Amino acid sequence: MVHSTETPLVEMRNISISFGGVQAVDDVSIDLYPGEVVGLLGHNGAGKSTLIKILSGAYRMDSGEIRINGEVADISSPMAARRYNIETIYQTLALADNLNAPANLFLGREIVTPLGFMNDGKMEAETRKIMARLNPNFKKINEPVSALSGGQRQSVAIARAVYFNAKILIMDEPTAALGVHETKMVADLIQELKKQGLGIFLISHDTREMMELCDRVSVMKNGQLVGTERVEDVTEDDILSMIILGKNPVRAA
Repeated sequence: MVHSTETPLVEMRNISISFGGVQAVDDVSIDLYPGEVVGLLGHNGAGKSTLIKILSGAYRMDSGEIRINGEVADISSPMAARRYNIETIYQTLALADNLNAPANLFLGREIVTPLGFMNDGKMEAETRKIMARLNPNFKKINEPVSALSGGQRQSVAIARAVYFNAKILIMDEPTAALGVHETKMVADLIQELKKQGLGIFLISHDTREMMELCDRVSVMKNGQLVGTERVEDVTEDDILSMIILGKNPVRAA
C-alpha cells in the first residue's frame, strides 16, 4: 500500500481529552487512508474507545485537530460525524429486533410514496441490492432481525452504514460474540468494504484477528500512542509487547 501521495481520509492530530482531571487521551495522532483497515489495540482504559468516540462525535476533544480528506472538520455531535460520512457500528448494533432488515436499514430514514405512505417495496428492493453487493448469501430479508445470527445482524448494520454513504467506518469489537463461521463472514465483509474504498477503524482485543484483518495497527497505553506499525512488519508477539510493555518493536539493523 503506497500512501505517499494520497490524502488520508482521516487525520487525527495531537488529540487530547481529560475527564475530571484524568488524561484519557494524551496528544495522540493517527490517520486512515481509503481502502485501509487500521486496528486500534490496547488494554481496557488505554484510551482507544475514547479516541474513536471523538471521531464519531460522542465526545468533544479538549485540544487537537481532525481533518477529513485534508479539510479541517468540526465534529461536534454524531449527526455532524454523519455529515462527514463517518458511521459507527457498535458491538450492540442498535438494531430493532422486531423489525426486518429493510425496516432496520431505513429506520428513521424511511422511503415514502408521493402520498406519504411507507414504500415497503422500494425499501426491500434497495436492501436486496445492497445485500447482494455486501453479503450475497444473505437471504432472510423479511424475517425480524431477532431471528438472524450474529454475523447476519452485523451485515444489516454494515449495509445500513454503507447505503447511507459511509466512507469512514468505525467498528467496535465486530466479532466479539461470534463463532468461527460468523467471524469469517464479517472478515469477508471487511474485505469487500476495503475494495470499495472505505477506510475502517477496527477496535478489538484480539491480536490474531487484527493481524488477519488490518493493514496497520495502532497501539495505545495509558492514553498515549505507543506506536503504529504495518502488520506485515511485525509479529503478534511484537504487538503484545507494545500493548503490555508500551514499547515499540526493536528493528533489526
